[in-house]
Amino acid sequence: MSRPNDIQQRAARIKLVVLDIDGVLTDGKLYLAPDGTELKTSSVRDGLGIRLLLDAGIQVAVISGRPSQAYQNRLRSLGVEHIVLSTRVKLPTYEALLETLQLQDDEVACMGDDSPDVPLLERVGLALTVADAHPSAQAAAHWISQYRGGHGAVREACDLILAAQT
Repeated sequence: MSRPNDIQQRAARIKLVVLDIDGVLTDGKLYLAPDGTELKTSSVRDGLGIRLLLDAGIQVAVISGRPSQAYQNRLRSLGVEHIVLSTRVKLPTYEALLETLQLQDDEVACMGDDSPDVPLLERVGLALTVADAHPSAQAAAHWISQYRGGHGAVREACDLILAAQT
């Protein structure tokens, strides 16, 4: 993990934040109804953090391995334009996004929580994770939130980035 001053320097360069859904924006639990419907919880604070990033001109993208129409609707309502769901191998999606937005790795922060996120965490300028992340994600992170996924970790990361850029 990086030193606090190094984190601030990394955060000051961020122009895009890439987030995972399950375990980052949610607590990672799936509530299954008898009809097969899946329900997930999310933090309103995390949503506000995303909105604050967007309002500050920092782009937000979501790359997730699972589909979720409800979460896609939630993200769209927050103003997130770059949403890719149902992709287990995230690096090609990330690389295409960099090309589209004409950004470099050091201008990107990524918040993930498990092994599918590690290739992104190892590549970006600011690798973020949640307090209850898998050890592989924590080992790849520059910064670990004090909060668990779905409980304000994204908001804390957003605040860190915004503070570094003011």
